Amino acid sequence: MKKPEQYLRPEVIRQVARLDLRAKFIVEGFLQGLHASPFHGFSVEFSEHRKYTPGDDLKDLDWNVYAKTDKYYLKKYEAETNVTGYLAMDLSASMAYTFRQELTKFDYAICLAAALGYMMIHQQDPVGVVAFDTQIRTALPPRSKRTQLGTILALLANLKPAGQTDVANGLSQLAAMLRGKSLVMLFSDLLADPAPIMNSLHQLRHRGHDVIVFHILDEAEVYFPFDGLVEFKDAEANQKMTLDAAGMKPDYLEALQQFRAKYKEDCAKAGIDFVAMDTSIGFDKALMEYLLQRQKRF
Repeated sequence: MKKPEQYLRPEVIRQVARLDLRAKFIVEGFLQGLHASPFHGFSVEFSEHRKYTPGDDLKDLDWNVYAKTDKYYLKKYEAETNVTGYLAMDLSASMAYTFRQELTKFDYAICLAAALGYMMIHQQDPVGVVAFDTQIRTALPPRSKRTQLGTILALLANLKPAGQTDVANGLSQLAAMLRGKSLVMLFSDLLADPAPIMNSLHQLRHRGHDVIVFHILDEAEVYFPFDGLVEFKDAEANQKMTLDAAGMKPDYLEALQQFRAKYKEDCAKAGIDFVAMDTSIGFDKALMEYLLQRQKRF
């Protein structure tokens, strides 16, 4: 039996058939690593407590936590801690790509979304799902009941990436759906014109929503391990092109770096968390970003 933290590795999680077990192992491995890291005690604050600040009522201090951590924490009330989350899934055909990794970009996104849904339901936070290509195709309203997790996992497991996408339109439709302040978690390779996408992200922020963008690329799209004459195919436009891979690699890598850097800069200016990932990176990086973003709300 593998240790839970091993399931943070994408090449290992592929061996687990059921999505619920994938989510459980990813989260348990992450929390186990968190407790063994400099962030020990952070997960206590994340789940049920917040740090004492001058002016807080001393009656709300949790002395049991103080005894364990030597720090002052206040027990949070449910109304204070609830975050309404939306897992926004990009169904574009390009998300189905993998070169040599065990998980496609979409497989990776589904595992990560399942783990985040698992964490939110465990915290009794309402969480829902929207899936879009050129428009929203599936929308599951957020709920916090334990039965919601099974509904989320079943929905995620049955999603299939295909065809063209319009990330900007999907996000605009989502913005129109949302009523109360929410946390929107976008899972996409963002392989489209950045300007309309950033406009839609700004629209979400302007309406008071928190946003985390998980930019998921295949490991080959990040490191370009190709050589010789290679035929490349556009998954959405169905166009093919044969190129000298070694000759174009420097220009490609520079363009990719600029592409990511621009997104990171624009998101930072808008107060949006941008998490650049590829399918060889352990899930703990993304889970920590979610934890940090969630903590900012309190």
